Amino acid sequence: MYSDAVKTGVEKTPHRALLKATGLTDEEIQKPLIAVVSARNEIIPGHTELNKIADAVKAGIRLNGGTPVEFPAIGVCDGLAMGHTGMKYSLATRELIADSIESMVMAHGFDGVVLIPNCDKIVPGMLMAAARLNRPAILVSGGPMLSVRHNGEFCDYNTTYEAVGSFKAGTINEEELKGFENDACPTCGSCSGMFTANSMNCLSEVLGMALPGNGTIPAVYSERIRLAKHAGMRIMDLVSNDVKPSDILVPDAFYNALRVDMALGCSTNSMLHLPAIAHEAKVDISMDMANDISKVTPNLCHLAPAGKHHVQDLYEAGGVQAVMNELSKKDLLKLDVKTVTGKTQGENIKNAYVKNYDVIRPIDNPYSQTGGIAVLKGNLAPDGGVVKRSAVAKEMLKHTGPARVFDSEDEAIEAIYAGKIVKGDVVVIRYEGPKGGPGMREMLSPTSAICGMGLDKDVALITDGRFSGATRGAAIGHISPEAVAGGPIAFVKDGDMIDIDIENYRISLLVSDEEIDKRRQGWTPNEPKIKTGYLKRYSKLVSSGMFGAVMIDD
Repeated sequence: MYSDAVKTGVEKTPHRALLKATGLTDEEIQKPLIAVVSARNEIIPGHTELNKIADAVKAGIRLNGGTPVEFPAIGVCDGLAMGHTGMKYSLATRELIADSIESMVMAHGFDGVVLIPNCDKIVPGMLMAAARLNRPAILVSGGPMLSVRHNGEFCDYNTTYEAVGSFKAGTINEEELKGFENDACPTCGSCSGMFTANSMNCLSEVLGMALPGNGTIPAVYSERIRLAKHAGMRIMDLVSNDVKPSDILVPDAFYNALRVDMALGCSTNSMLHLPAIAHEAKVDISMDMANDISKVTPNLCHLAPAGKHHVQDLYEAGGVQAVMNELSKKDLLKLDVKTVTGKTQGENIKNAYVKNYDVIRPIDNPYSQTGGIAVLKGNLAPDGGVVKRSAVAKEMLKHTGPARVFDSEDEAIEAIYAGKIVKGDVVVIRYEGPKGGPGMREMLSPTSAICGMGLDKDVALITDGRFSGATRGAAIGHISPEAVAGGPIAFVKDGDMIDIDIENYRISLLVSDEEIDKRRQGWTPNEPKIKTGYLKRYSKLVSSGMFGAVMIDD
């Protein structure tokens, strides 16, 4: 056992003394030591109740002969960080989470790891740590928030942003705005649409690192506690059989994840996180691969923000396993891959079925024959840009309009709320990439403002930053190379015509190469807006968004 390094032999008498100082008995020390990494805190709605998940996990570990030892992980609430300097720290915490878990597990010789996240960057950060450590590991999340009716319509966190836009446009009053505020987030859990947190919790099942149900069982259901207990029991079997993440996170697992990503219409942030997890697992995936899969994967779900359904509806319709079973009817998945259940994915989904074809479309009658995410390329984005195609109005799949250029999200929001953006415009927000931001901010505020003001079928947004999983409309993020690296987005001027063709995976700046080269002469990039502390180091080491925004230190 790995833990022998801290507990076995006469030489480890001092180590055992320290373990006993925590209250552990000889009997507990002799058993496998299992790290229980909980991201519980009192600021993220998805994390406030993770203590219950951790307690259930520890009960499961003890039931199956192990000794659980809990320690914390940090987490940023993307919603609370949205629209101000705090969002620059969100993506960057993914690397801190992975690094800190690696440090704790290696320093203390744990035999296995149970990871308990729930929200945006915490899920991929923990999976990155699992892949890097390559010790038996399993993930169990806290589960999604419920959605409740407001004025007859189910609402969610994203609804509040659009309500702000409606209020600014004068279509709702202050009392109505307060109503949305009170009803949008009615329970603990990750926000109720197919936003980034729920996307990654669902894809954790598909990758094989979480038990079936991980992505969709609501946070407030007792079934979630039972799932956590089973995760605690399963880690002991993984330890006993020495099943490691490298046995599970194989190329075919990522192939499956990209397939289901497209079928579900997940957050565009999955195009950051899946490559980052694959990087740690030493698996090669690319945006070209993602596009190839998207082109031939039917989009089966329109969950909020793409449609009216929420994750609770997906749960009731059969969950991720039912979506996978539907895809398997046309041999679109690799079913022989191992999972933390001890079974293959094929065995896991064998008895799953769709209980509501309004929520999960049948494979022969999808929303579209192509996947929910598309990667666009062209002279404006030589390395690519990402859009949630399933959340784009049909009218905006092809659009040509004049650029309105802003060097920060803040400037763009000010212009939108001031009514300076009009039908047909293409809003360009640059110097918000991983290096240039630094931190690659999510931009739910400007996209929601545009939607709330009724312009989502008339205005496009492009950025070298990224968009929230809650974003809908023609919002194209991850434009690479980013502005600070001299990408073409740095040389766009107000009034330049930009052509967007999502159906044909193209985005073009309608300016000649000669003119772009002329603008490039004598150019110097804007400096990152934060030049101290962690973000200074992050800016120096982080790679392009199209490569997962991973840290490159060699």
